[in-house]
Amino acid sequence: MLAVSMALLHHCSTPLARALCTPARDRARACSTVAMAMATAPSPSTPLRKSQPQQQVLLGMSENDLQQLALDLGQQSFRGKQLYHLIYKRKVREIQEFIQLPQAFRKELEEAGWKVGRSPIFQTVTAADGTVKLLLKLEDNRLVETVGIPVDEDKGSARLTACVSSQVGCPLRCSFCATGKGGFARNLRSHEIVEQVMAIEEVFNRRVTNVVFMGMGEPMLNLKAVLEAHRCLNKDIQIGQRMMTISTVGVPNTLKKLASHKLQSTLAVSLHAPNQKLREKIVPSAKSYPLNALMKDCREYYRETNRRVSFEYALLAGINDSVDNAVELAKLLHEWGPGYHVNLIPFNPIEGSEYRRPYKKAVQAFAAALESNKITVSVRQTRGLDANAACGQLRNNFQKSPLVTDAKSLETELPNMDLAVAS
Repeated sequence: MLAVSMALLHHCSTPLARALCTPARDRARACSTVAMAMATAPSPSTPLRKSQPQQQVLLGMSENDLQQLALDLGQQSFRGKQLYHLIYKRKVREIQEFIQLPQAFRKELEEAGWKVGRSPIFQTVTAADGTVKLLLKLEDNRLVETVGIPVDEDKGSARLTACVSSQVGCPLRCSFCATGKGGFARNLRSHEIVEQVMAIEEVFNRRVTNVVFMGMGEPMLNLKAVLEAHRCLNKDIQIGQRMMTISTVGVPNTLKKLASHKLQSTLAVSLHAPNQKLREKIVPSAKSYPLNALMKDCREYYRETNRRVSFEYALLAGINDSVDNAVELAKLLHEWGPGYHVNLIPFNPIEGSEYRRPYKKAVQAFAAALESNKITVSVRQTRGLDANAACGQLRNNFQKSPLVTDAKSLETELPNMDLAVAS
């Protein structure tokens, strides 16, 4: 549902509001969008029977799990430790490349239907500022986006943020967002989320320091796989929980579930409006999850976790970017506070959208109004504007259905790209 028109901004493409102002007939349908999406979205993260070997994936398994697997296959437990090292440290992609393991063990793994679970990179696009967007080609020929954003900070330190997707497309189909325009295919499995981070590390040849679940899809509609990926990224890839952010536009009855896991990661809620009426115009699902209910759940999340909630606010010229809007937003947050932070995101234009990016003066005035009303605020730096920055844009240029396998058919299906494509 993170049907996000993201701007490869300071932390990565960000979940912008989930919809364009739609006709009344469409808005009426939107009130049940979230509920329908939750009911109909498939859950590939659910373990399948071993009779389906394509589901036997090593990536995402813990060291203990891999040791148990080795024992189950008649090996000593240290073979599981070797597997762990090969997958997470050496980042080996194919079982037959596990040359440290006996050939018989490798063959047994393959015959039992196991695979590493890594996908090839289908396309790489590099922006002038160093931001890199990747398309990974999944096993079912679907394409998913992930983004790497390098930032050099003061005192010589450097940060590399991976912005990861949680779904192939988005079931909410918000017209505000490029991802929604591309339609929805399925949920990602946990290893398909983890491998995005590993791909970014390989492209940049250094460790990812931060992960934001702000790519294609709505994390809360695939919460089981997101939590599994979060565990793996923390424990196995060794990225600190406080270096990760999970973003959502708000799905009923999910924040309480997330809070129960007591994660130390940041929760980012895509708000985009200071009142219910305006939010319904920008975020179609707001009718089924009213602003007051969302804010109540955010307050309970803060009380349960003692972790500050960050509100994403996409600034849309002439829609929600006035000083009056800022003052109203401050009043709303004080009513439901404390423990809030606002992250302002100047809209990143996408093809076919009626929304416009606000002028810099309007952004500064909005931020100043929040600060004068004692609201902590930051303005996200836009990144990768020359690399199809908004979430879903690059994927939509290539695919709205699975890739065909015939080369000639593929050539006619893909539009000509006017991007600087890196090999």
